[in-house]
Amino acid sequence: MDTLSEQTLTAIKQGAQQLADVVTLSAQQRYARFVQQVADTGDVWGLYRDGWALAKTDDGTLVFAMWPASEFADLCAEFEWDGYEPLSFPLDDLMADLLPQLEEDGVLPGIFYTPGDRGLTPTVYMLRVDLERALKKR
Repeated sequence: MDTLSEQTLTAIKQGAQQLADVVTLSAQQRYARFVQQVADTGDVWGLYRDGWALAKTDDGTLVFAMWPASEFADLCAEFEWDGYEPLSFPLDDLMADLLPQLEEDGVLPGIFYTPGDRGLTPTVYMLRVDLERALKKR
């Protein structure tokens, strides 16, 4: 049986620590990271299984959950989202198609959920403005 090298084990531990460091940020800090990272990479991540993962606010409003990278989405593929897989889509599709559709349907964007926190649910307008601002700074 092959064993992992000490270097590989160290890299895995560092990656896990970095993931834990980000996940424990406040919802507002994760939102800022989402906006910046999505503007930089041009990719948005959701969870998908025969349809996109949706959540609800306390008042019952539907929420479309989004993350800046697959590993963060994957952390939330449990409980009601068990069996869902991370799937990316282009930032251009978010801006041109998804955000207008969410607004029309009365669905909020849900930014950077974690296993222990729902993340932020900004208005579609607020998310669009923040992403446009981040894109202009690039």
